[in-house]
Amino acid sequence: MHTPRDNAPGRDAPGRNTPGLRVTLASMPWQSFELPSLPLALLKARLAEVRPADTVGEYHGYLRWAEHVLEETGGEITPATCERVSVDDVFHGIGDWIFAGALYDDPEWRAGELESYAARARGGGPLDLGPARRMRPLAAGFIDLAAAEILAGEPDVVGLTSTFMQNVASLALARRLKELAPGVAVVIGGSNCDGAMGHALHRNHPFVDYVVRGEGEVVFPELLDRIRAGNSPEHLPGVCWWKGEDSVANEAAARPVPPMLVPRPDFDGWQQVLDASPVRPFVEPKLLLEGSRGCWWGEKHQCTFCGLNGSSITFRSRPAERFRADIDHLVKRHRILDVITVDNIMDMSYFRDLLPGLAASGWDLRIHYEVKANLRADQLRLLADAGVHCVQPGIESLSTRVLELMDKGTTATINVRMLRDCEAEGITTSWNHLCGFPGETDDDYLQVIEQMPALVHLQPPGSVGRILLERFSPYFERPELGFAERRPHRIYDHVYDLPEEELNDLVYLFDTPPAGISGALEKRLQDAAARWRDAYPESTLVLYDDAEDGLRVEDRRVGWPRADHVLTGWEADAYRALERGRTAKALIKTLAEDFGVSGDVPVEAWLQEQVRRGLLFRDGPVYLALASRGAPVHKVSELMEETSRWRPHV
Repeated sequence: MHTPRDNAPGRDAPGRNTPGLRVTLASMPWQSFELPSLPLALLKARLAEVRPADTVGEYHGYLRWAEHVLEETGGEITPATCERVSVDDVFHGIGDWIFAGALYDDPEWRAGELESYAARARGGGPLDLGPARRMRPLAAGFIDLAAAEILAGEPDVVGLTSTFMQNVASLALARRLKELAPGVAVVIGGSNCDGAMGHALHRNHPFVDYVVRGEGEVVFPELLDRIRAGNSPEHLPGVCWWKGEDSVANEAAARPVPPMLVPRPDFDGWQQVLDASPVRPFVEPKLLLEGSRGCWWGEKHQCTFCGLNGSSITFRSRPAERFRADIDHLVKRHRILDVITVDNIMDMSYFRDLLPGLAASGWDLRIHYEVKANLRADQLRLLADAGVHCVQPGIESLSTRVLELMDKGTTATINVRMLRDCEAEGITTSWNHLCGFPGETDDDYLQVIEQMPALVHLQPPGSVGRILLERFSPYFERPELGFAERRPHRIYDHVYDLPEEELNDLVYLFDTPPAGISGALEKRLQDAAARWRDAYPESTLVLYDDAEDGLRVEDRRVGWPRADHVLTGWEADAYRALERGRTAKALIKTLAEDFGVSGDVPVEAWLQEQVRRGLLFRDGPVYLALASRGAPVHKVSELMEETSRWRPHV
């Protein structure tokens, strides 16, 4: 086997005598087949700016894998099946298992462990392993094919990007590349390499020459400078490298990459490959863009369960005019109107500086954006006008106390209001209901479950699931918050041949003893959400101002009597006042000060009656009007697709 001391800076040390390096950037399975690889597109553009003498090629291995599977199975396994593995099975490690046999030269690698895991992975029944079993025998041949195709370009450096289930396929390729061409420098970077994970990946896989921990726009070009000059990367921030037999992990960069150094992504190579691919008829391509990095909320109040920002949570936003120019340029160049942004949270200044321009652009855009749930109705209208058709607002729960345990900075009232107002604007809302938080009690969920039947006209959660312990989250960094006992998640038992002490550093997800609700109550929550999903397509609750001297609420919800509720006088004023949510005391004050209603009207009894009718949502002492303004169009298939695709915590 190749050992660290065999490393060379590049084939025949070309860096000393040639103007530039031959660099191949590769993205292996698994990632969505509808999307370009943003890391590849960013690094290619960055190298064009700072190392123009380099020859930079791309290898879209995830697309090539879909082509390979389609051909080898005679069309039996389509890209749609590969997409389901890439998206739906990410928290079961199925994609990594498919390539683990190629990594360890064992076609039967951990097959029994996977079977055992799959049989008890979901309460609703075992996982369907049929496609995975069919694909696994094809993985080793694909790795040979990918290595041969990459090496045909005679690269000096191969850079691999790894996020979620890209680790094992990337490692298998790295191993094969070094067997065939020991002089090629292999570099791995990406989210799977952040912090301790990057050093563990490096020291356990001697066929990987370098690992870049953290953002790559500055460090990767500097690493190429060292490789070209034949120098070690000593002191290069975040880089792991071999010093003889020893794996050295340099200190991480002191500061994150400034947004002005993040280039416009170059998707030209991706589109050329996709347009010529037999996979093309199976996919609806979307652009993948980035307006910001980090999380402005998480800088001060990181959600207790969230580790998505890794070691770089500092919020940085690209200037709106530059981001707008990128959107215009890329939409026009690629003739693709579907845009997925990878921002963890929208910069609030974009409501002023970006969205109005997009709304006026004339583009019929369909944008997905992550936002915070406490947006006003006018802000949601601006999102809709700008082409934001789907949002992921981090709702997570409809219990205010559980939201406090999460440090979400929101309430159940705010979250339900978000669902209601998105419904009115025709914005798909992608969310999942989480549970399993230390300190939560049955009482935190009983009122939620009781009121779910009244919410069936609003967009339901895609799933109800227990949180997983994520590296970099406050729950991980501070065991005293409730998860002191942890071990690497059992999905890694059917993937890696490493001892637990190494997996403790390598992996992102961890198993812990269950916290919070469980058993019968958890099942009640799941069943209530399932009934909500079933009822949603045929349910509406719409508020109209067409009643004489009042309001009309048209109730067409599944499970409720078909009715038109007419509210007049102070009752109409009260319902309007509750569109933002108020306590009974605040409502009485508002009726008196804003509408001249005397204090002797039976507000308390009226509130209880409207809750009974399902026209109000009650969040402790706060009441919220549930009827949406305007008759929505339910896009159920789109809702479920988007909800299943973007679910990083369940």
